[in-house]
Amino acid sequence: MSGHINNICKSANFALRKIGQVRKYLDRASAKKLIHAFVSSRLDCCNSLLCGLPDYEIAKLQLVQNTAARMITLTKKRHSITPVLKELHWLPVCKRITFKISLITYKALHGLAPDYIRELISEYIPSRSLRSGDQFLLTLPKSSTAYGRRSFAAIAPSLWNKLPLFVRLAPSVSIFKSRLKAHLFSSGIN
Repeated sequence: MSGHINNICKSANFALRKIGQVRKYLDRASAKKLIHAFVSSRLDCCNSLLCGLPDYEIAKLQLVQNTAARMITLTKKRHSITPVLKELHWLPVCKRITFKISLITYKALHGLAPDYIRELISEYIPSRSLRSGDQFLLTLPKSSTAYGRRSFAAIAPSLWNKLPLFVRLAPSVSIFKSRLKAHLFSSGIN
């Protein structure tokens, strides 16, 4: 995946350089739209495949996001990026990945995703009456390889089961998204 990440960074940095050349002529809203169109879309495309990668690989994408945030807000490089990301209400890249996988899982559980995704996960049904029976948990499959632990079938239940119950029980996709984003923000910028 290193080559894939390097290609994303290369194309996103190229777009940032081009936007940077005209940034002084743009207002903040226009700069934000351009960056969403040419940079954020690249960071979010297929980002669920990046779950479980080493931190140094994700850090490359985080640097691109930090540069994009600084360009929108015209923040100097020596200033902390955390307040800038909070101001823009952007999740860090690692949490964007968690967000995407959790959203796909929610849609699969509620019949809004294709059947082949739904077949990868199964609800946890205890063999006897337990308190965990009404927690809306998923069964964790056993995997002995690193690739197996990074697969959707393994990572989705793991992330889903870590979510608070009020997030998992959201009645609609829009409510789930807002609760999930609030939860990820409250768990700290990382």
